[in-house]
Amino acid sequence: MASTLDLTPRTALARGVGSNADTPPVYDYTAAGSAFTRATRPDYFGWLDHIRAAAGCTRPIRLAGQLLTVEQGTGRVLEQRHTDGMPDAAIYTACGNRRATVCPSCAQTYQRDAFQLLRAGLVGGKGIPDTVAAHPAVFATLTAPSFGPVHARVVKRHTCSNRRRCDCRAEPCHARRDVGVCEHGKPAACWARHESGDAVLGRPLCLDCYDHGHQVVWNLFSGELWHRTKQAAERHLAKLARRRGIPRVEVVTTSGRIRKVAPVRLSPGKVAELQARGAVHFHAIARLDGVNGQNPDAIVPPPTGFTTDDLVDALQYAAQQIAFDTPGHPDRPDGWPIAWGEQVDIRTISTTGEVTDGMVAGYLAKYATKSTEATGHTSTRLDTDTIGDYADPDGDHTTRLIDACWRIGRPTGTPVPLSGRPREPRPRTGFVDRWECPDCGTHTRYPACPTCVADRQASLDTQPTNSASTNPYARLRRWAHMLGFGGHFLTKGRRYSVTFQLLRDTRVAYRRHEHDHQGDEQPGTMPAVDHLDDTTLIVGTLTFAGVGWHTTGDALLANTAAALARERRTTGREELAHELATTPAGTTPAAA
Repeated sequence: MASTLDLTPRTALARGVGSNADTPPVYDYTAAGSAFTRATRPDYFGWLDHIRAAAGCTRPIRLAGQLLTVEQGTGRVLEQRHTDGMPDAAIYTACGNRRATVCPSCAQTYQRDAFQLLRAGLVGGKGIPDTVAAHPAVFATLTAPSFGPVHARVVKRHTCSNRRRCDCRAEPCHARRDVGVCEHGKPAACWARHESGDAVLGRPLCLDCYDHGHQVVWNLFSGELWHRTKQAAERHLAKLARRRGIPRVEVVTTSGRIRKVAPVRLSPGKVAELQARGAVHFHAIARLDGVNGQNPDAIVPPPTGFTTDDLVDALQYAAQQIAFDTPGHPDRPDGWPIAWGEQVDIRTISTTGEVTDGMVAGYLAKYATKSTEATGHTSTRLDTDTIGDYADPDGDHTTRLIDACWRIGRPTGTPVPLSGRPREPRPRTGFVDRWECPDCGTHTRYPACPTCVADRQASLDTQPTNSASTNPYARLRRWAHMLGFGGHFLTKGRRYSVTFQLLRDTRVAYRRHEHDHQGDEQPGTMPAVDHLDDTTLIVGTLTFAGVGWHTTGDALLANTAAALARERRTTGREELAHELATTPAGTTPAAA
């Protein structure tokens, strides 16, 4: 197609036939323009190699400062580098956020590490002995009780092959013969057969009948409920061992004392998941171990005679028996009851069958990267300035839950807000004689200075709480954006498996080893990590320089490069899995 641009400028508006060599303008303020500008620089490939560690991160952390390689013992500086001589004068590091909606790349890394961590506790590896594969292990799902009827999809008999894409015919949501209304005039029945992606799933039939306060308090104390359940299951197993005549084991403590402990113990790993209604339920792996008196940290099989059935009975007994009441609150002096719901599912984990170690580890790792997405709410920590955007006592289900967190978590030791203060000494007006506050100088006719009360309330709202706080509900405000749940989404016992730190250190060592091989293949290059051994130490004086990429073009290029790398890795894993699946039995993939 020929261009109609003129070869020379004219004063007239007439257009003529021009050359085909005209170049389109590049605008740096657009993502494509800034990406084009970056890609045309001579140091583009060096920049890509520099940001590779955080290429796929949505909001990487930029660090600035100095890196020194020091020889241990003598303190002699072997190498000195400053970020001013690096691309963008900063070091990029990934944010490490586990939430897939915040940073998909870091969440994918976290999910893979979680899978390896959880699976190692079932089959061994990563420093865990392979004998754990013979230990009794179960997969338990513990749910929250009912806080009011919600829309649900119930399938009594599945005929589908994949539950994730279930298209079976569901039962009516809440079918009742005597169709009536609740005390608020809302229908108490629902005859709809909801589909899997229906937006009303998890929403209450009547928002006014639903106990939002009880649910957020249950989320707050769900971690304590799990802790007590684990203890009750271990006590049940200890009693079972005593009835079978298995003696207790003598263990030497760090102080040199000898104490007797039960011969069996639980090594759990659990993941918290928020349901569509906003209530937390737990998916847990429980492995039964023995105790070695000479080495208490060793992972040994349980005593002979303990089976998976004993572990199932212990967890079922604990889930049914454990219940407690929370401390008193001004809104509810007797507290709220905390117990598990009726839906408690415990299944045996085996190498072959319906519930395998790989399936359970993948299932838990998937939910470890999720948060409140199921409820449709995503926000950061809320404070007095942003709570009004998300909390509404007359709003939808999620906004009422957030409002319940803020209302119940208010500081109970502060003066009552002016709106709820008794109007004394004049009940009609609620005012007193005009007076001046000695602290701030405000002239007011309220019984308490409104400026001081508001400032004190705001400072207490944003102040972090600790375990010694006199108000156990104060954490509700801190975790209002999580609907009251303030625990970790993935936790494990100390002896269940390895740690995330070990997996990350192993990854760093592998990358250094990979760089060493690249240096061997290219004799003319000298990798910066050649001198990293046991006799040297890296000392960094790095400071926080900022968050995020400099331009949207940098983010576009970095994320594109990382996406291509992820696709290559995914393709490689698929090809490897296909090769291993088609390899004849008794031969190795290399021989095949």
